[in-house]
Amino acid sequence: MPVASVPGATLNYELMGAGPRVLVVNGTGSDLRKKPNVLDGPIVTRCEVLTYEHRGLGRSRATDLDAQPTMTDFGVDALALADALGWDRFALLGISFGGMVAQHTALAGGDRITRLVLACTSAGGAGGASAPLHELYPLTDPTRIARMVAYSDVRTENDERRRAGLIEFMTGATAADDPATYPGLAKQLEARRHHDTWDRLPGLQVPTLVAAGRHDGIAPLANAVALAARIPGAGLQVFEGGHVFFLEDRTAWPAMIDFLVA
Repeated sequence: MPVASVPGATLNYELMGAGPRVLVVNGTGSDLRKKPNVLDGPIVTRCEVLTYEHRGLGRSRATDLDAQPTMTDFGVDALALADALGWDRFALLGISFGGMVAQHTALAGGDRITRLVLACTSAGGAGGASAPLHELYPLTDPTRIARMVAYSDVRTENDERRRAGLIEFMTGATAADDPATYPGLAKQLEARRHHDTWDRLPGLQVPTLVAAGRHDGIAPLANAVALAARIPGAGLQVFEGGHVFFLEDRTAWPAMIDFLVA
């Protein structure tokens, strides 16, 4: 995996596909060694996709291991990575925590960002915050997993089969975690809990699609509605599923890709 040096970090990234350029910003605790990831999806069949591991996660490293990054830092990381690869203009897709980061990136990037998709995410502040994952990760299994499942899809409260499937999926993901990522994860979650772009979103001047899962409890639908209403001209599409609706609703990826390449 190639590495790019950016202010305050070295970022491991991957570049795949051909077509319009799309920078994909991943979610909480993301590690491209875990499969499947965005590069295993249909977006690489229509776009040149650049994606990476956040500082302190996976194989990316912060220069100062003791420093606490802010959401602004995470947003600037994305722009600095684009700079390192000579990407002057590109579309931007942010997923979950990556959607929070993408808001900061788009606000800082101006007309460099050609199209913006914000998936399963929140504005923070008056627009509503995503679930407080910083309270869950210190918990031990299986308590943490049970809480994560309840947040990920609100239908699990009354659907035992769905609940059992998500528990199995998350238990496997937990077993694959690299313990070396934990200090970076704690810092990511600390930055995440202070995310708030609400007051600045009316100044965002980029064609935007907000994509949401109808049954998402991490980034509730009400937050997506508020986010879309706050960004001038933004559209909202609601898909069947929870926080990972793009794995559940087969129409989700085509709709997001169509918007990004329009």
